[in-house]
Amino acid sequence: MEDELKELKEQVSQLRKEVSRVSDEAEVRKVHFKYGYYLDKCMYNEVVDMYADHPDTYVEFLGSRYRGKEGVKRLYNGRFQQSFVKGRNGPVRGFLLDHIMMQDIVDVDPSGTHAWCRMRALMQAGVHQSVKDSHPRGHVQWWEGGLYENEYIKENGVWKLFRYRYFPFWHAEHEKGWSLTKENYVPWPTKTYPEDPLGPDEIIEQKMLWPDTRVVPFHYPHPVTGKTANDDDLRAPHYGQDASTGEAPLTLALPEGQSRPGAGKTWESEGSVRVLPDLVQNS
Repeated sequence: MEDELKELKEQVSQLRKEVSRVSDEAEVRKVHFKYGYYLDKCMYNEVVDMYADHPDTYVEFLGSRYRGKEGVKRLYNGRFQQSFVKGRNGPVRGFLLDHIMMQDIVDVDPSGTHAWCRMRALMQAGVHQSVKDSHPRGHVQWWEGGLYENEYIKENGVWKLFRYRYFPFWHAEHEKGWSLTKENYVPWPTKTYPEDPLGPDEIIEQKMLWPDTRVVPFHYPHPVTGKTANDDDLRAPHYGQDASTGEAPLTLALPEGQSRPGAGKTWESEGSVRVLPDLVQNS
């Protein structure tokens, strides 16, 4: 009886851990979806409030990083809010900015305080012809496809956005499609803050826009083989050319001054490694 009771306690303990993990994964997923709904309607105050207060918080976007909560505010309350809705918090008539979030893969570490999420976004955007003379973008409509490889942390018991990496993979004007998209469809930032009052804190070498088709690195190993994708397989050389001729593979590397105390540690769940050892955050 004593042995059976011990075994039962162990099973209950394991089940509690699994329930907590599944619950945390669901919460992280909801956090990202809620972020998307606020983003759709240009509610940038609410978007900023979803980010962690941790000093390592940042957004990586279009070959640049906006660091800390102040950098996050500069991107959303500065660049986006001023450009799209002229400083208001909320939508303006005739401007569309819908983000469909899908194909999410969420992994929460055993501590229940740090998580990764890979997710796809498909955006439909544009300005209705009835307001083309009053909105600075004029009469336009376009598509955007992108990938997130994000990190989240739990602060004071609440899941928040932490390190956000968004790679806008392709753009297309609605009438012409994606095969005729001009290169560098969205201009890269060229100046940093404070030279550019709404600019990023740093400009990085990592840039990718269509027709560049490099792979955004995976935060997880292959679910069957347990292997990490080869760097050359993440490149995108021209047809028939050697991989070495393509641009360097993209990375999920941290900016200078940040670290992963748990790097090199392996943790498993449901019989498989959930996150690549070099990307494990907690020791």
